[in-house]
Amino acid sequence: MSNPALGKPLSGKRRLKDLLLQGDNRVCADCGAPDPKWASTNIGVFICLKCCGVHRSLGINISKVLSVTLDEWSNDEIDAMDEVGGNASANAIYEAFFPEGISKPGPDSSHEQRSKFIRSKYELQEFLKPSLRILSAPRKNSLQSSLSRKIMDSFRSSSSSQKMEGTVEFIGLLKVKVIKGTNLAIRDMLSSDPYVVLTLGQKKVQTNVINSNLNPVWNQELSLSVPQHFGPLKLQVFDHDTFSADDIMGEAEVDIQPMITSATAFGDAGMFGNMQIGKWLKSHDNALIDDSTVNIVDGKVKQAVSLKLQNVESGEIDLELEWMPLEE
Repeated sequence: MSNPALGKPLSGKRRLKDLLLQGDNRVCADCGAPDPKWASTNIGVFICLKCCGVHRSLGINISKVLSVTLDEWSNDEIDAMDEVGGNASANAIYEAFFPEGISKPGPDSSHEQRSKFIRSKYELQEFLKPSLRILSAPRKNSLQSSLSRKIMDSFRSSSSSQKMEGTVEFIGLLKVKVIKGTNLAIRDMLSSDPYVVLTLGQKKVQTNVINSNLNPVWNQELSLSVPQHFGPLKLQVFDHDTFSADDIMGEAEVDIQPMITSATAFGDAGMFGNMQIGKWLKSHDNALIDDSTVNIVDGKVKQAVSLKLQNVESGEIDLELEWMPLEE
C-alpha cells in the first residue's frame, strides 16, 4: 500500500489505523464492544481489552495478541491482518455454524461467558466450517498454524475463479431481488412515485417506477457483476418526476463481504443441505434493521436483508441477495 501523494509506502502504524477505520473493525470481533485497540495477529481480528485477556490465556499457539497502539508490528503481521479482510470476513469463517441456544457475548458479559465463547470459537473450533476444522495434530503448537493455513487458503481461493470483463476482473454475479418498500417518504403532494437504484463499482441498475405508492412491492430481480476489488452495494430510492429532477427518498449500503467470504469458504453450495453459513451483524455503523444471515437454500447461497433508509425521515427496503461465483 502506497501514499498516492508521495508514492511512498504507508507506515505500519498508518496501515493499522486504516484497517481499524473499516466499519466491521470498529467493534470487537467477539463481543461487539466499540473501539477495539487489540488484535489477534494470527487469527486476523480486532478485539477489546476484556476479550484480549481471554485470547492471551489461550496461548500464542492459538492467538497471538498485540496492542494496536503500544506494540511494534512486523510487516508480515500487518499483511496477514490485511489479507483476512477484517472482523466480518474472519467471523464469516469462525462463526459459520451457531448451534441452537448459543449466542455471542455482549460488551457487558461476564468473564465466564466471554471465556467460554472465545474458547469454543477458536480453540475448540465449534462454530467453524467442518472442512476447515483440524481434527488432530502431532504437536499442540501446530494446531493454529495448520488452521490458519487452511483458512488463509479459503480467503485466497476466490482469486482462482476470476474472469476478465474488459480491464476489470470479476469474481461472480450478485442477484438482488428488490422485494418491497415500507413507509417511504412523501415527495409529491400526497405520495411518491418510487424506484430503486443499485450501484456496485461502475455498474448501476434500477427497478421499475411504481406510481403513487408509499408501500411499493417490486419483486424485481436485478443482476450486478462483482469485481475482484469490490466495495459495498449502494442502494438509493428516488421519486420519479416528469418535469423536474428526481428527488432522493433515502439511501443505504449493503456489506456483501460476509456473504462472498462464507460462500467462497464453502465452495459448491449444491453439495450441502439447507443451513446457515454466515451472518452480517446489525450495528450503529450500518442500516440493518436486524442481523442478516447468509444461508444455503436449495443449493444456492442467499441472504435476506432489511434496511432502514438513511438521510430521510422514514422508509425501509427489503431485499434478497443471491451469490453466483464464476466458474474456472
